[in-house]
Amino acid sequence: MAKQSTIYVCQQCGFEAHKWLGKCPSCSNWNSFVEEFKTKTKSGQASPNSDHKPIALPQISTTSNERIITPDEEFNRVLGGGIVPGSLILIGGEPGIGKSTLMLQVATQFTTGNVLYISGEESGSQIRMRAERLNKLPDNCYILTETVTNQVIKQIKELQPSLVIVDSIQTMRNEYVESAPGSVSQIRESAADFMRLAKDEDIPIILIGHITKDGSLAGPKVLEHMVDTVLQFEGDKHNLYRILRTIKNRFGSTSEIGIYEMQGTGLRQVSNPSEILVSQHDGPVAGIAIGVTLEGMRPLLVETQALVSPAVYGTPQRTTTGYDAKRLNMLLAILEKKAGQRLGTQDVFVNITGGLKIDDTGIDLAVVSAMISSFTDIPLPNMATFAGELGLSGEIRPVNRIEQRIAEAEKLGYKEIFIAKGNYQKSLKSKISINPVGKIEELMGLLFG
Repeated sequence: MAKQSTIYVCQQCGFEAHKWLGKCPSCSNWNSFVEEFKTKTKSGQASPNSDHKPIALPQISTTSNERIITPDEEFNRVLGGGIVPGSLILIGGEPGIGKSTLMLQVATQFTTGNVLYISGEESGSQIRMRAERLNKLPDNCYILTETVTNQVIKQIKELQPSLVIVDSIQTMRNEYVESAPGSVSQIRESAADFMRLAKDEDIPIILIGHITKDGSLAGPKVLEHMVDTVLQFEGDKHNLYRILRTIKNRFGSTSEIGIYEMQGTGLRQVSNPSEILVSQHDGPVAGIAIGVTLEGMRPLLVETQALVSPAVYGTPQRTTTGYDAKRLNMLLAILEKKAGQRLGTQDVFVNITGGLKIDDTGIDLAVVSAMISSFTDIPLPNMATFAGELGLSGEIRPVNRIEQRIAEAEKLGYKEIFIAKGNYQKSLKSKISINPVGKIEELMGLLFG
């Protein structure tokens, strides 16, 4: 017979203790322990439904694991080509960013069978109102307003949908766990229930998750380890554009992004993000450079803005938006030492437009060119782009997949591109002018004389 015992669980990391503690020894958070009940069962007992047998690897069939292609091409790209049957996907984001809208769009546009949309936060009439705003009321989309996982699983087995969406995992509760919905124990057990269901029934399940004030997914860290894919929906509420980014993906790359534009009728896919990331200016403007970066397999042209002005308050400021602040300090040191640019008494502000966060070192040339352009108040050549990494000795290092970067710049009508000498090959064929440079001093001489 099962026995119950009282334990104390940290609501931040899931650490369990037999008595209440003021400070969690695992994550060092204060006053995060909550009393919960834990059911103990006899060990050594097999599950009555445990009928799985060992199978030799060559005998495992893969025909049923062909990806499910959705009408949303951006969503397919982020997942690595589509939804893998039997996978468990977790998507997180700030409140009001558009997670439920995106998932309802996926549900209402789904054409490969039935979709079950499980809502623990909204009523059926509220979901229909949102679907009417999206101008989508398909017959294959079913709505279930339920929060008990045992009842949800029963309905899923009866309907046998091709896709299940749970909004949200924090509202689900296992009736055998005596703690409030949203607690660590409930999130962990509810996610485990959906994981077993997805693997046993070969049904893909998408879980919508809340995030904490520091930007991490709410609930225990084990939640991210349990699921197959973790997606992050990012963006500014005051900005029209949203970015769907892969954090973890067992079936594809983790460097892909999808870009959407928030409209009154839902989220519109942005198939050519370079056009929205580069602003249109009436004439030459100092402090602006266009860099060619890569996000996964997709080349992007991003606008790098820099403002360099004398420090008014004594200590120079170094502020970045969408770019690594430590790398900015390194680039400034290289310009001081190797290019003779006296920026130690200047405030430096760098911004990547469009809300993107760039980790690619291939935009180093664009960043330093924008800073020197702002410092000297000399605009850069019109319709010029940059792709290169800057080394500590002032050398310009090659970047990967230069052909794709050049092709993207050519497609958008740019006239010339500055690249590293190590990337230059006679076999590179392009209609735009290719300018190979080896040192930062050489680049400064070509741009500013």
